[in-house]
Amino acid sequence: MPRADRLLEAAEKAGLVRRLGHGVVMEAVRGELERIRREILGGATCPPPEAIERDLLDRLEAASKGSLRPVINATGVVIHTNLGRAPLSEDTIDAMRRAAAGYTNLEYDLEAGERGDRYGHAEAPLCRLTGAEAAVVVNNNASAVMLALAALMPARPSGDAPADGAPEVVVSRGQLVEIGGGFRIPDVLRRSGATLAEVGTTNRTYRRDYEDAIGPRTRILMSVHRSNFRVQGFVHDASLEELVSLGRERDLWVVDDLGSGTLLETAPHGLGLEPTVQERVRAGADLVCFSGDKLLGGPQAGVLVGRREAIRRVKRHPLMRALRVDKVTLAGLGATLAHYERGEAREKVPVWRAIAAAPEAIRERAERWRAALGAAGGGASVVPSRSAVGGGSLPEVTLPTFVLALPAGDPHALLARLRRRDPPVVARIEEDRVVLDPRTVLPGEDEPLVRCVKEALAGAAPVSTG
Repeated sequence: MPRADRLLEAAEKAGLVRRLGHGVVMEAVRGELERIRREILGGATCPPPEAIERDLLDRLEAASKGSLRPVINATGVVIHTNLGRAPLSEDTIDAMRRAAAGYTNLEYDLEAGERGDRYGHAEAPLCRLTGAEAAVVVNNNASAVMLALAALMPARPSGDAPADGAPEVVVSRGQLVEIGGGFRIPDVLRRSGATLAEVGTTNRTYRRDYEDAIGPRTRILMSVHRSNFRVQGFVHDASLEELVSLGRERDLWVVDDLGSGTLLETAPHGLGLEPTVQERVRAGADLVCFSGDKLLGGPQAGVLVGRREAIRRVKRHPLMRALRVDKVTLAGLGATLAHYERGEAREKVPVWRAIAAAPEAIRERAERWRAALGAAGGGASVVPSRSAVGGGSLPEVTLPTFVLALPAGDPHALLARLRRRDPPVVARIEEDRVVLDPRTVLPGEDEPLVRCVKEALAGAAPVSTG
């Protein structure tokens, strides 16, 4: 086995001590030697010193790039939660970079020369785009829902004090959904301090079910959009308009959890009828909650839009400070919203650019990849397939696409080699072949993708670009 000082010297020559720090490198050296000792004691043969040194340098090189790394998304899943959901537009990235680089007027009114409103930067465009009276932004949609419930439960819209006992929120049984990571609507309700009143059945709920459930402790009628699954067949839901009408009659708040909110119509893209934020605001809900990093295509955020009094209560709630967003998020959200105001979201917002991509253009791109692989891609072919929107949006809805199917072999081993490239390539398996979907590969990523695929097909060791 090589001495520790030899490995340390090799890491120093490679510039890794400077990039990672002496302590980090020494810990890695000791860990590598200890691992090899255990393997030898278990009966393994000691690798050559050169191989030990090379493996250590490869590990340190990977570590020097950080644990959070850019990847090429060739899965075809447009809003891939595990890969960071929505990629951002160039304008959005520039706006976030400028905000991060120095001081900003985040909470400073330049005209008056005094403290300003942090949320005013996003409120005006959100109101223009949705038709809402007011708006506010928090860190994600789960926070938005919890804050909405916590802020509105203490009193009715008229301001009447609550009756004895915990206030109630009425929700259809068919809308008690679970989103990713095991996060459930009933859990959100309990954490906000509410008591859940379930009404109707899994597949059919009517206005009269809500009417029958209203009691002296009822404060909120809640609608939850099933954005990550569908119930089909013998089904019925009370409409949001019906809930709003009932809420006005009984002096109750109406909250709509839209989940993955969209400002653009989805039907023209073959995605079915997904309710838009504007439609839900027009229906009259006191608050509509939705995500900023799904179909909106911006940075992670939870957006609340609706009636002025409801937003005022949200802004004044103590949780607001705990859930507020920073200057970088607000800058990015503002730049994303500007694309919608200029009518260019389908061309400039990456999520919508991917959704709107024509199958023929996707096929041509896949054919260019196949040609660029040359002899390395012998046996590769371009075949029709389907892309998913993902991110808990538009369940069971897919888009026609074309994929590059790589030569047969061990597809799981090839996927692993692709993930070890620089940059890592994440793909999927169809019919025992690894396939690459151009729909989600960003502009400018074609050349590194082809290079990484060539290396992975050749079974080469990871290539360092550091």
